[in-house]
Amino acid sequence: MANTPQAKKRARQNEKRFAVNKARRSRIRTYLRKVEEALASGDKEAATAALRAAQPELMRGVTKGVYHKNTASRKISRLSARVKALG
Repeated sequence: MANTPQAKKRARQNEKRFAVNKARRSRIRTYLRKVEEALASGDKEAATAALRAAQPELMRGVTKGVYHKNTASRKISRLSARVKALG
């Protein structure tokens, strides 16, 4: 447990930051799930639209420090390849 005032403040800040990052991560996962569902249904137009909506969310997660740049790029690349492969 934090003892000094500085450590107590850092603990409070960490809790707030954790909650914000958790919400951001959840929001991004929702967008990714929508792409996955569109892919599973086989609807290329819906999958393309869902991917277009998910890309800026993923990159926003990068700028906010939730994801690493390469992780987001890898996810986008793999999803776009799967969307392109639809028929």
